[in-house]
Amino acid sequence: MTFSLTSLIVDAADLESESSFWHRLLGGSITRTTTHHFLQLDGFPVIVIQHAPGQVPPQWPGGATQQMHFDLATDDAATADTRVLDAGGRRLRPTDDVVASTQQGSRVYASPAGHPFCLRSA
Repeated sequence: MTFSLTSLIVDAADLESESSFWHRLLGGSITRTTTHHFLQLDGFPVIVIQHAPGQVPPQWPGGATQQMHFDLATDDAATADTRVLDAGGRRLRPTDDVVASTQQGSRVYASPAGHPFCLRSA
């Protein structure tokens, strides 16, 4: 028996804000229904933003666990940082956590719904 990852589901109280953030950050195309937005990208499973009116953002770091997060690799951390912030994300850690010369560390952010994700050097 084998498995394949077909989608990642992300809860959000504000469906449009969360799906727009991931679309602006990663590109691709969005298919919208009243309760779900489906972000399709080459090389990724479908990212499904699911309307969850009672969704409470993780209080990480310094609070409750992060529940889950994405790790994304990039070859240009400075440009990726700008794109994340322009798309509506926010930093959870300072940007000096990444050492480009050794490709170690990560930059940690949150989406508009508060879901943490990391950018690592590719």
